[in-house]
Amino acid sequence: MSVKIKSVAVIAARVVLGLIYFVFGLNFFLHFIPTPQAAMSAQAEAFTSGLFQSGFFFPFLKSVEVIFGALLLVGLFVPVSLVILMPVSINILLFHAALAPDNIIMSVVIIVVHLFLAWAYRDSYKSLFVAKAPATL
Repeated sequence: MSVKIKSVAVIAARVVLGLIYFVFGLNFFLHFIPTPQAAMSAQAEAFTSGLFQSGFFFPFLKSVEVIFGALLLVGLFVPVSLVILMPVSINILLFHAALAPDNIIMSVVIIVVHLFLAWAYRDSYKSLFVAKAPATL
């Protein structure tokens, strides 16, 4: 695969992941995409309801999605954005795998794109995997 094709693939993946997080994060606050009232399992409903009732979890999560999705969209701070959003992507996948398997396709797409981007930016993460990193004061 040529370098140009690889860079286009990375940009496309970055924009797709950024759009997913930015749009769905923003939708939590602005409600511009109608939310279908799909039936969830009792376990999925109880889990989601508990998170909503906490009063802080979803506003915090969706704020993180909007901020770091926007950074992915514009191509700024991409490696750190990917690190911060990876636990979100993993939890989306695990939620659907365990509690809502009927809707797992989008979560698989998210994790595959996320892993592709993490691989594309792997050189940025080398310093994170140093066993005895010196402190710089």
